[in-house]
Amino acid sequence: MGLGTVSVVRKIRVKLDEVLQSRGITQTELMKMSGVRQASISELTNNMRTGINREHLAKIADALEIDDISELITIEKE
Repeated sequence: MGLGTVSVVRKIRVKLDEVLQSRGITQTELMKMSGVRQASISELTNNMRTGINREHLAKIADALEIDDISELITIEKE
């Protein structure tokens, strides 16, 4: 970037907590449905992960029958 430009930092946020609440599903139930470890689900739910495992997202999306990834993640400006 050149001088005088403003840097906008974007953050990927996983909306798993909202999705689970709206569907009445617990993290433990999602673990059983998806095969993803409960610790990983908890970290995703609380947006504690710095990296996102695509395989985990695919398993979670499949378990929740999500076809549009925007239902599960969003990109926000910080």
